[in-house]
Order: sequence, then structure tokens, then C-alpha cells
Amino acid sequence: MSQEESKEFSRVVAERQKGRRIDQYLISAGVGLSRSLTQKLINTGKVLVNNSPVKSSYRVKTGDEINVQFQVHVAPQMQPEDISLDIVHEDSEIIVVNKHKGIVVHPARGNFQHTMVNALLYHCGRLPTLGDKIRPGVLHRLDKDTTGLIIFAKTDNALTFLSRAIERREVRKKYEVICWNYPGLPEGVIEAPIGRSGLDRKKMIVTPLSSKLATTKFSVRQRFRIATHLSVSLITGRTHQIRVHFKHVGCPIVGDKDYGGRSPGVIRKSEELPYFKGVLELIDRQALHAAELDFVHPGTKRKMHLEVSLPEDMQAVLTYLGKNSAR
Repeated sequence: MSQEESKEFSRVVAERQKGRRIDQYLISAGVGLSRSLTQKLINTGKVLVNNSPVKSSYRVKTGDEINVQFQVHVAPQMQPEDISLDIVHEDSEIIVVNKHKGIVVHPARGNFQHTMVNALLYHCGRLPTLGDKIRPGVLHRLDKDTTGLIIFAKTDNALTFLSRAIERREVRKKYEVICWNYPGLPEGVIEAPIGRSGLDRKKMIVTPLSSKLATTKFSVRQRFRIATHLSVSLITGRTHQIRVHFKHVGCPIVGDKDYGGRSPGVIRKSEELPYFKGVLELIDRQALHAAELDFVHPGTKRKMHLEVSLPEDMQAVLTYLGKNSAR
């Protein structure tokens, strides 16, 4: 569990800062909190100016004495754990793992145990942080129940090199996906902005509000009676992008409990419901697998291509779909 630590922030307002709103002043002066947390401290009377609480509209004056006392959550030291890893490639700079379903990549929301980072700390002994102690070695992530290839850095050099490569979209990932229905074309591009849902902050939606451009390419591998097997590539890397985009076009990912992939309403003909139920008996997660990975090695600078086959649950779904009237 995370712990709390008492902090105190004191400043005297300089001439060049006068006239700034109190929240803007605190952030620029280095209080080290987000704007929302800073506003919360002001609204609860924790920010004192000349020993008196102020409103958020207060504008600082030269010589004002600012004092703030507050609590911050401090993450505990990450502990190694002896958790089995399906290692696809490892050398002195990187380790690439075939992630299985049900494991979180790195700690979040107060959960600091039983993640892939805990397992890697046990296996590797040390991972580079570059200031991020909660996600050492992490370059990208996969959702808890998404399977497939994920790369971790073992050195500062690898973390810096590959982080920049990801920013430049030079690390290529290809996914295998089984979605309900048919996307309408043998290949295509879904381009729709993605932002956080205002109703459920854990979910993402296609929205023009507070969103980021997102682009997903797909091609059909095999079309079935009620579902389609796809190859999918990400042009951008937004949270839950594949899952959100295919729900948006009426083809949610098979088994996806968060984005409509287990809802009978996705099936357009009532006579197809027995097949729908048959599929869901074979898979308890989204049918989404990171199958291929292409990148330049941070040490040798050689191009690398890695791939892993589909996990058993997705193979079982494809076999079932194939036996029930493949198109």
C-alpha cells in the first residue's frame, strides 16, 4: 500500500510574480502538485497567505508570505516477485516477453504487487528508472487481459533509445484480433479521436471533446458467420485504441467485457445467438493479441522482428467459428 508523507511549501512572492492567481503562482513556484490538487488545497483552506487562507481568485502581491502544508502519497519500494515469465528474447539491453492474460504490466491505482515489473525485477535484478520508480524498464503497455509481445529495457541506454523510437513511431506492433460482425471492407483505416469517458473514467470513447487523434489500420484474415479475424496495426497508440475503434464501427472485440464484446445485442440475427454463446464459453477476455514486433535494437542498431503464435483461447475460438459456417 502507498504511504503518506507530510510536506511543507513556503515562499515569499517576488516582484516578477505579482498579479498571478494563487494556483498559477504555486505551480510555477514548484509546489509539485497537479492543478486540480493545488485547487483542492486552496479550497480546503490549506494555502495560507500572510497566515490567512485565501480564495482561488486571489492574486499574489510582492512580499506575500505563502505557506502550504499537505500530505502526498509516496509509493512503496517495488519488490521483486518470483513470477513465471514467457521470455521470447533477452540480451544485455532488452527483454521481450510473451505476456499472458490476467497480469498487469506495471503498478497503478495503489496496486504495487504481482505485476510484470515485479517479475522482471526478480528475473533481472535491476531495471532502469530514469526517475520513474513505479514503471522501471517499461516502454509500452498491454491491457491486463491482452496477450502478446511486450518489450522492456534493461539499461538506461535502451530505455532512452527505445522511448524516443516509440515517440517517432519507429517501433511497429501488429495485433491479431477477432471481432464480432464484419468491418465492411477487406482492409481499411479507422480514424476517430479518442478521449476519456465522462461517465466512467476508466473507459475511453470516441469523442471530439478533450481527445487525441487516433488511427488504426486493419486487414481481414478470415471472415466467419458472426465474426471476423483481423490483422491490426496502430498508427497512434492511444489507451484502449483497438477496443474503442472497433466498438465504434459496430464490431466490438470478441469477449471484451468493457466495450460491448459480451453483449448479445451485438448479434444482428437472433438465430445466431447460440453461436455467440458458444464463442463466449471459450474465451473470458478480449480476443486481442500482440503478435508481431519490429524495432531497431538499442545496442547493435540492427532491425529485429519477433512474433508469437495465438494463445490457446483465441485458437479455440477460431476453430469453433470455422466449424460453424466459415465464409
